[in-house]
Amino acid sequence: MYELMIKNARVIDGTGKPAFEAAVACENGKLKVLPADCAEPAQQVIDAAGLCLAPGFIDPHSHGDVPLGKKFNSVSKLSQGITTHVTGQCGFSMFPVNPQNMKLMQDGMSIFTDSFPKEMETFTSFENYLKYVNTLKLPENVKFNVGHVSLRIAAMGFENRKPTPQELDHMKSMMREAMEHGAIGLSSGLIYIPSVYADVDEFAELCKVVAEYDGLYTTHMRNEGDEVLKSLAEAIEVGRRSGCRVHISHLKVCGKKNWGMSKQVLEAIHKAQQEGIRVSADQYPYTASMTHLNVCIPPKYFTKGIPGMVEMLKDPAMREQIKREMMDPATGFENQYLNCGGFDGVFVSRCAETPEYEGMTIGEAARKHNMDDFDVFFDLMIRNKGVASAIYFCMDEQDVFNIIRDPSVVPGTDGIVKSEKERAHPRAYGTMPRAINYFVKEQKLFTLEEMIHKMTQLPAQLEMIDGKGVIADGMDADLVLFNYDTIRDTADFLESSRLADGIEYVIVGGQVVYHDKQLTGATPGKVVLHHQK
Repeated sequence: MYELMIKNARVIDGTGKPAFEAAVACENGKLKVLPADCAEPAQQVIDAAGLCLAPGFIDPHSHGDVPLGKKFNSVSKLSQGITTHVTGQCGFSMFPVNPQNMKLMQDGMSIFTDSFPKEMETFTSFENYLKYVNTLKLPENVKFNVGHVSLRIAAMGFENRKPTPQELDHMKSMMREAMEHGAIGLSSGLIYIPSVYADVDEFAELCKVVAEYDGLYTTHMRNEGDEVLKSLAEAIEVGRRSGCRVHISHLKVCGKKNWGMSKQVLEAIHKAQQEGIRVSADQYPYTASMTHLNVCIPPKYFTKGIPGMVEMLKDPAMREQIKREMMDPATGFENQYLNCGGFDGVFVSRCAETPEYEGMTIGEAARKHNMDDFDVFFDLMIRNKGVASAIYFCMDEQDVFNIIRDPSVVPGTDGIVKSEKERAHPRAYGTMPRAINYFVKEQKLFTLEEMIHKMTQLPAQLEMIDGKGVIADGMDADLVLFNYDTIRDTADFLESSRLADGIEYVIVGGQVVYHDKQLTGATPGKVVLHHQK
C-alpha cells in the first residue's frame, strides 16, 4: 500500500513537456507515476481535481541558513512551494568560524538575523556545522555553500590587502574541508566587507579547490551597475582560470543610464559558454533589490568594521567627504545611491532603533523632517549602529524580462527573513508564485510547463541536486500542488510576509509539510550533500 497518492491532478513533470493526466504515489520518500485511473490503495489520498502537480520548487539562492530551523524561515520557503533551498550565498555562511573574529562575522551577517545560535563558536569547520544542523528538525531540504566573507574573516579578519601565502593556504584548507564534507562550492559577495578587498587571483586559487570536486562558484558580482560588464568578465575569468562552474547571483542591470544593457550581459555569458566555461545565473522577478543600507557608503570606510564606519560618521568633515564620494560617479564602488537616482529610490525596510523611518524612502523622511537627505541617512546609520536594511529601486522591467528568457537563468528568491513579521523584500515570500503569475499569466513569456522547468529540473541540474526536480519513478517525493487560476504573490514592500495564494499542498519526502497556509508539523527535510567525483 502506498503512503500517499495524488489523483486527478494536471501533472507538470518539470521537464518542460506538456502536462498530462496521471496518479502520482509516494512510498518510502520516492515517487511512482501511475495511470490516471489507478485504483491501488493508499494510506492517504489527495483528490487534486482542478489543481496542478509539479516537482517541489528549488530555490538556488537562499539566505535561509542563518535562521535555519526557525518556523518563520521554513514558512517563507514552503508557502511558495519551495522544498529545497541552496544557502550560504553572497559570501555569507555560518562557517567556518574563527572564534577570535566571530564578532566581525556576526556584524556582517546582522542583516540576516537578530540572534545567532549559541553553538556558533563551534562552527569552525563545515563538519562541525553539520553536527549542529543535524540536531535541527527541518520540514524542507537544504544544501550549503561556503561563504567567502566568512572564509576570509576566519583567516584574516577585515584586512584590506592580499592574503599572505600562509593565509591563502589556510583559506584553501578550510575550503577543501568543506568540499570533502559535501558543500556545493564557494560563494562571494563582492560589495561586502571583506570580500570586496579580494581580487581575481584569490578567487581563482580558491576555486581550483572547488573545481576538484566539480563544485560551483556562485558570485554576487562586484558591480551590477556602471561596471556590470567588467564585473561579469571578472566572474568568467575565475571560471576560465580554475575550471570551475560559475553561477551569477541575482543577475540584473542597475542604474537608469544602464537600462538596456541586459543584452550585452547575456551576450557575454553566451560567448563564455561557447568557450566552454559553464555559466548560469538566477534572478528574482522584481525591479527592486534589497541589502544593507550601509552599502551606500564606499567600502574603504569599513576596514575597522561597521562600528568603525559609524564612528567616522560622527565627524562632520568625514560626513562631507563621504557625501561627495557618494555623489561622484567616478568613485570606484557599486554606488547604490546613484543607481537609484538618489535617496528617493532608497526605501528603508528595517531600522530597529528608529522604526518610525521604516516604510518610507530616505528622501521622504528628509522632506518630512525638513532635513538634508544625507543628514537623515548618516543619522540613521549612527542611531542604528550601522545595521539597517533597504530596498533599492534601480532596475528596468524590460531587462528583467530579457534576463529570465535566457535558457541559463532560473528564478531565485535571495530571500532574507529575520522574523515572522519582518518588513523585508517581498521576494522572500513571493518569488515562485510571482514567477508564474508575472511571467506566464500576465506577460505570457513562457508556457506554464516552461516556467515550471525553470523552477524545478533546471535548478536541480545547475545546483547538482540529484533525485529532485522531475516527477518520475524513483525520484524524491518532493511535490507542490497549486491552483493555476488563483496562484499569486500577495507580499509587497509594506507587507512583505503575506503568504501567497494558490499553494494548496507542499510535500517533502512523501509527507505533507504545508497545507491550508500553515505548516503541518512534519519534519522530513534533509541536508543535501554535494556529490563527490
